Amino acid sequence: MNDLDLRDTPPPFWRSRLGLGWLALAAVAGWFLLTEHRAHLFGALPWLVLLACPLMHVFMHGRHHHGRHGHGPSADRAPAAGRSTSDPSGDSR
Repeated sequence: MNDLDLRDTPPPFWRSRLGLGWLALAAVAGWFLLTEHRAHLFGALPWLVLLACPLMHVFMHGRHHHGRHGHGPSADRAPAAGRSTSDPSGDSR
């Protein structure tokens, strides 16, 4: 790869002139929302916290694998070393 290949690639969107303009516009809009509508934003804050609870429940429980109802080791895995499948305590007397 030579220097000409690096100059021909366009910059990422957020480093382009249009992207920087959008970031500046978003910063100005956020500033005016915060300063001019503070009472509205802080009035909605308790409702946003209550809305976050069910949203977190829906989106964060996907990693818990609620579809599996077995409590022991799955059938495709071998039991741990030193434990038999018939004795859950691990004693091999």
